[in-house]
Amino acid sequence: MVSEESPLLASTVHEAIYDRFVPDQKRWIVFHVSFVGLLSIFVQATFVPSIPQIAKDLDSTHTAVSLAFSLSILASAIGALVWTAYSSFYGRQSIYLWGMPFLCVGSCGVALSTSLQSLLFWRFVQAFGCAGALPLGTGVIGDIYKLEERGTVIGIFFGVILLGHVVAPFLGGAATQYWSWRNLHYCLAAWGLVEMVLVYLSFPETSHPGTLGIDKVTRRRWIHLTWVNPLSSLWLLRSPNLFAVMLASALMINTAYVLLVPMAYTIGIRYEITSEAIIGACFLPNGLGGFTGALVAGPLSDIVVKRWRERRGVWCPEDRLRATWIGGLIMVPLSIGASGLITTYIGGPIGLALNILCIYANGVGVESVLNPINSYNVDITHSRSAEATAACMASWSLIMSATTTLIIPSIERIGVAWTDIIAAVLAIIGQGIIFLTIRYGDRMRASTDVGFPTMENN
Repeated sequence: MVSEESPLLASTVHEAIYDRFVPDQKRWIVFHVSFVGLLSIFVQATFVPSIPQIAKDLDSTHTAVSLAFSLSILASAIGALVWTAYSSFYGRQSIYLWGMPFLCVGSCGVALSTSLQSLLFWRFVQAFGCAGALPLGTGVIGDIYKLEERGTVIGIFFGVILLGHVVAPFLGGAATQYWSWRNLHYCLAAWGLVEMVLVYLSFPETSHPGTLGIDKVTRRRWIHLTWVNPLSSLWLLRSPNLFAVMLASALMINTAYVLLVPMAYTIGIRYEITSEAIIGACFLPNGLGGFTGALVAGPLSDIVVKRWRERRGVWCPEDRLRATWIGGLIMVPLSIGASGLITTYIGGPIGLALNILCIYANGVGVESVLNPINSYNVDITHSRSAEATAACMASWSLIMSATTTLIIPSIERIGVAWTDIIAAVLAIIGQGIIFLTIRYGDRMRASTDVGFPTMENN
């Protein structure tokens, strides 16, 4: 009798963990993490349209100033690992509060920069400070929402912060042309300060009771500082499942970078667009597409999980990845490949309009893949979901920091069309990796166990 009732009792206790916060509290928490995530997107996305003006003000070159963008991606990778590793010890709220001062000081430093060297340094500090926003937000949602609910909420979370991709490039370009890129970074510092106050006053700790490292310390000092290895999160990628979806999603994200990073030098030159504000506006369709894809893919992945669980009678984590097919196999490769060909062979307003459509479709497709993958990472590493998300995002950032330095040289050497076609082929390979993960996911998980949960404790 005990052996039969114990699992039910454990399941009931675990279910109660998700009832710690009433629905209104959960929505307020999601608003908080989305607001921080939106800020991190603004830090990244407002910089690209201002590169030409920054290069002019600092008497440097576009290529040299572009290094600040690549460096910020590297800082995001390192910062994500650091903040999430420490969040498993000190908690989510504390780490949000620790990161904001770095962001505020870094933003002011960028605004005050008078040389390329100082710009690179402060840009690193700025990006480091907000690097934990996305993985921590995903982890917070995993803390407070059940398995069959979190796909939808993660979709809403990424949908909200991806609104930054809709407006941030345009505002960055407009601020550069009509105001000042320096004042823009002062505004980012002020935003970070406001968010730090809000988190301190009204953001509760969401980690499950008794799971934090600090909870296990018997003799705690008033200021208790502990060394936590920030690289420990990367060790989760020894799991074939996590490594496979990380690599596949990186290949999808690469297509967006190939489209957006050289925008001023591809679409801008091809269609004779010289205004930074208009160049920034060309980023809007991608952000709008990402917003659309996130809102659709989140509920879709939850529906897929429920239907396949009913069909089989058991829960299989890889079923969530089935929601990636349309985005990964059709929308992503077709949008990037078509954009390269259109830019090369079709000029005038028609070519520009078709390119805008491709940029939108790419946003929908990429987010239709990323959302199920992010939810899948939370599903299979629930107790360390923020760390697993950070490990994947850090790996994406490291890969992107390398590939972004190759995009413009590749376009100069082999042209826009071939560069985009290569990115499309890599995206198809990525979807093939997802297919193999769906097909052999149970064997892959059995080969290397990094603490995968079951249905009863997820």
